[in-house]
Amino acid sequence: MTDPPDGRVPSLTPGAQQRADARAAARRRSPADGPEDRSLAERCILWPTAGPPMIPGGYNNNYQILQAPGYVAILIEMIHDVRIVPLDGRPHAPQAIRQWMGDSRGRWDGNTLVVTTTNFTDKTNFRGSSARMKAVEKFTRVDADTIDYQFTIEDPASFARSWAAAIPMTKTEGPIFEYACHEGNYGMTNLLSGARAEEKE
Repeated sequence: MTDPPDGRVPSLTPGAQQRADARAAARRRSPADGPEDRSLAERCILWPTAGPPMIPGGYNNNYQILQAPGYVAILIEMIHDVRIVPLDGRPHAPQAIRQWMGDSRGRWDGNTLVVTTTNFTDKTNFRGSSARMKAVEKFTRVDADTIDYQFTIEDPASFARSWAAAIPMTKTEGPIFEYACHEGNYGMTNLLSGARAEEKE
């Protein structure tokens, strides 16, 4: 954490706390009537490592950053997501268009890539965030093997104030292999089969 100075994520607003309490109550009920009742990660839709912001987890924390004329693409090892970031100055998509990883737009500020992301869904939920969250990420290459990754979160509907953090990204060797989220895992299939069988009774 780089801001606030006490190193703590600011407290949730009353509305955000109500949303968090409702999600916790839903998890305690453990419904399994359909895939929509399961978490985004369990359904292989989105993991928190995808971002933004991109926060390391227990495994599959590699990213590959690719540049092409007018675009930067970030390949994320976890669930094999890709973020496409236009650099041509176009405006964000209309507010009615919501995406799991938001709508990103980038620009260069000297040697720093600045990416601003808005238009999240109300289901993305980064640490209690709302669909109104705005993430500003900064990628600065500080040496041949390190990118200084900084991000700032603004979401007045969820946090008492904006907050920021920094994480070093260290170069690794080798390719990113395809991530097989549920290959050989029959948990979701069996869970849904059980629910359908129960409905027939």
